[in-house]
Amino acid sequence: MSSYSDWLAERAAAREEAGLVRRVFPSDVGGPMIDLAGNDYLGLSRDPRVVDAAAVAAREFGAGAGASRLVTGTLAVHELLEAALAGFTGFPSALVFSTGYHANLSVVAALADADTLIVSDAHVHASMIDACRLSRGRVQVVPHNDVQAVEDALSQRTEARALVLIETIYSVLGDAAPVAELASACERHDALLVADEAHALGVCGDGGRGLLHQAGLAGAEHVIATLTLSKSLGSQGGAVLAVPAVREHLVNTARPFIYDTGLAPAATAAANEALTVLAMEPECASQVRAVAGRLADACGVPAPEGAVLAVPMPGPLEAVAAVDAAAEHGLRIGCFRPPSTPDGISRLRLTAHAHLSDEEVSTATKVLRELLGR
Repeated sequence: MSSYSDWLAERAAAREEAGLVRRVFPSDVGGPMIDLAGNDYLGLSRDPRVVDAAAVAAREFGAGAGASRLVTGTLAVHELLEAALAGFTGFPSALVFSTGYHANLSVVAALADADTLIVSDAHVHASMIDACRLSRGRVQVVPHNDVQAVEDALSQRTEARALVLIETIYSVLGDAAPVAELASACERHDALLVADEAHALGVCGDGGRGLLHQAGLAGAEHVIATLTLSKSLGSQGGAVLAVPAVREHLVNTARPFIYDTGLAPAATAAANEALTVLAMEPECASQVRAVAGRLADACGVPAPEGAVLAVPMPGPLEAVAAVDAAAEHGLRIGCFRPPSTPDGISRLRLTAHAHLSDEEVSTATKVLRELLGR
């Protein structure tokens, strides 16, 4: 065997022993399941209005955008979605990407150079971690949701510029960031707050407009939002919301924007229609939080501010066993295991869905209580 074959075999054996093997599997086969694992929080990925919008766009523009958005890949549907996102969230401008991952990579890598300090919360998403690795700035990781640690890092910096990276609702623990306090710290120290609203859009704030809008920070010159179109909006892609000068800078310097084919027309139109539905039916946001509260009560954990619930488990093997046991009862849940958990603790991860019926939620809570011995 080659050295790489030996290394791959050793790594596979180590994962198996630690209970950290991950496998892909088709989720659309087998019997019906109550889904508490996916991120389609509002059920819009299968909403007939959203599906029809995607089909119409595919027929009009084709299956793909065909090129980078700086060549021929920018279509009218992209501009419509950007205007709608900006209008809904209260930001002055938006820029759409093919993934939320690319949105985070673009912002950090394009706004950081060798004279930039990047202050990163210890629990930020992998896309922000990778963005830090790609940047040329100095990276300082601070304890989770520790405003004073951020303040200290900013006050002691020697660099001319600084970015502070957070999620407004964290994807593992499901807790909220103290966005107002962090934004104030950034303003005092002439830094930019880059806040990922992936798990807040459609769930938190007035009609699902996010935590930045709720805190009155949408459109602030020192605040940038990133988000995904694949969760509450049920589609695919990502976006950056910021003042026009930041948007222009990204168009001209962000490699994941410049060198990537534009977001597919069907996904773009679907996200735009989902945003329209959310604006017309703002009760969806409060409904998903109500479901999250019922699930949290069944699991014996505090009600989250968003749709994500985290239930600590003794270890990765126990977490996987719980997922399998839930599936046997017709309930699909997820789990996070190291290295996906920033603190090394394995957890069950449940996501609330606004479109679940009362009967489905009742069934889910019963299974969870039995599973967790409550």
